[in-house]
Amino acid sequence: MWSVADTLRGPYAEAEYGSVILPFTVLRRLECVMGPHREAMAEIVAQYQGEQQRRTHLKIRTRTEDSAGLSFWTTSDFTLEKALQDPDNLAENLIDYVGGFSANLDVFKSFDFENVIRTLDSRDRLAQVTRHFERIDLSPDEVSNADMGDLFENLIYRFAESANDGAGQFYTPRDVVRLLVDLVYAEDTEALRDRGTVRSIYDPTVGTGGMLTVADEHLHGLNPDASTALFGQEINPRTYAICKADLLIKGQDPSNVRQGDTLVVDRFEDRRFDYVLSNPPFGTDWKAVESEVKNEHARGGQGRFAPGLPAVGDAAMLFLLHVASKMRDVDETGRGGKAGIVLNGSPLFNGGAGSGPSEIRGHMLENDLVEAIVALPNDMFYNTGIATYLWILSNSKPAERKGTVQLIDATGLGSKLRKSIGSKRVEISEKDRKDIVRAFAGLENAGGGAEVPVKVFGNRDFAYWNVTVERPLQLRFECTSETISAVAEQKTLGKIDGLHEALESFGDAVYLNREKFNKDIGIHLRDHGVSLTAAQRKTLWQTIGVHDETADYCRSTSGKNKGEIEPDPALRDTENVPFGWGGYPKTHEALEETVQAYFDAEVKPHVDDAWIDWDKTKTGYEIPFARHFYAYEPPRPLEEIDADLERVVGEIMTLLREVES
Repeated sequence: MWSVADTLRGPYAEAEYGSVILPFTVLRRLECVMGPHREAMAEIVAQYQGEQQRRTHLKIRTRTEDSAGLSFWTTSDFTLEKALQDPDNLAENLIDYVGGFSANLDVFKSFDFENVIRTLDSRDRLAQVTRHFERIDLSPDEVSNADMGDLFENLIYRFAESANDGAGQFYTPRDVVRLLVDLVYAEDTEALRDRGTVRSIYDPTVGTGGMLTVADEHLHGLNPDASTALFGQEINPRTYAICKADLLIKGQDPSNVRQGDTLVVDRFEDRRFDYVLSNPPFGTDWKAVESEVKNEHARGGQGRFAPGLPAVGDAAMLFLLHVASKMRDVDETGRGGKAGIVLNGSPLFNGGAGSGPSEIRGHMLENDLVEAIVALPNDMFYNTGIATYLWILSNSKPAERKGTVQLIDATGLGSKLRKSIGSKRVEISEKDRKDIVRAFAGLENAGGGAEVPVKVFGNRDFAYWNVTVERPLQLRFECTSETISAVAEQKTLGKIDGLHEALESFGDAVYLNREKFNKDIGIHLRDHGVSLTAAQRKTLWQTIGVHDETADYCRSTSGKNKGEIEPDPALRDTENVPFGWGGYPKTHEALEETVQAYFDAEVKPHVDDAWIDWDKTKTGYEIPFARHFYAYEPPRPLEEIDADLERVVGEIMTLLREVES
């Protein structure tokens, strides 16, 4: 397909190749799929005028054992071959051909294909390009739907790469997709084999439909008689067009693929799905849709983003919330929805207690929606080598898994590719995939597969209380040359006449009590005719005072806290108290007892004058994946290192002697 670039080189820049290749590939695929049915199609088009009538009768006439039947057609008699037979009118013939497609096949508008044809014609390349594609057999017998999906995504990847347009965001490696699908289906395998199985599958970042294709084929591999309904939403017009054409070819309802930004508007707001799959773009900010997202968050209630908002620089957790919201509700039989989403590492731990990301993690964990998180090897994706994770979600966990989360470390698996593709240097083989799924399902390793490390935690093992620890304010006051200079340089105090002289009059006096210093400063100020406001006096003692553990505690002199010890902001610290420390308290009183017990055991022995500011206590959630699987590797013995150094030095000396001789 991409070799037609040789024909385009010259009149077209490299970044423009895809705008020609993509629509012609779609057109040729459609033509090859329609090929065996053109006669039946012409009869039905001539016999029936209504779109619905044509669609119904065409699906019946074209249905086969391997196909659900076609739901699109063309009223044009042209094919690429026939259009080429009239070279003088080739452009008009192709425009007539594309314009004759049924209304549900509006994908060529997204490619602006009529303009593409006329531009090719004006640059004297139309006949050569049309002839190139006419020779390629893209019939389903030669190129399966899965292979066609790979082809579409590879073309998108090449196009985006040549345009320097973040190629990897359009292309999810098939080994990752297959693993994600296997994990989502793992617990439903037997149920999916039941007679009359009907399932809906949705991808909110559908791209060219690769995930839907793999999920659909995997399901039909388990149960050839299963009925599937595929749904997707896509923001990019080219990938949207390809996905829609691909689903039409599969016999799916084309209205189930809709264009738009998922974060701005959910095109399937009234629907929930059996399975949700997504690979949102890594590290994408949401500045362009900030107002819409914040408005939805502010509405609260059952809105997708009610639990919290991540930093505007990374939209990953917004997609996580969206995916979770699209799982079907649990029915009377206990069957609900399942989801799988590909994310980078930041959603596991970014944001402290009380932040948007922490609140989102809390929402997911407290509602028991996270079933497992799988760490993949690095270098798995085309546009990044960073650590990536598969989150498996469920709102209907098996009884034995309720209230728990599996962490699965698959970073040690994966095979090196003979040739890297972009940043992708590693792939998950079928054997590795089976080992990971086996570990997820909790099955015994009876086949000699790789041992995949798995750890199971309670949901609240990832929760903690963020406690603010205060220490008393203790200040020493001494009007030295350094402190007087600091006052002179202060923005407001430095402009007050007579203040410098008033401070010099203190001489060598040292104060370890703030109240005594404030009393005496008033006398010195009056003696020098200086008047300060309350705010200026506070700034003065804050500038002069320095921490001294031998000084008296500073106490509040007014307000509701009068007489109480003031905290020192410079010594303020925080402690994260795990929920599991001392058990899981269920009442507020028990919570305070647990935190106080932790404080008495872990903090008091080191700073006996510290206390907890209960008003600042916050709940946080983080999933420190790497910490749970970290294995300490001691350094090599010094003797071994010395021996290596001596060996290397000996080799160098030998080489030097050879050079000298």
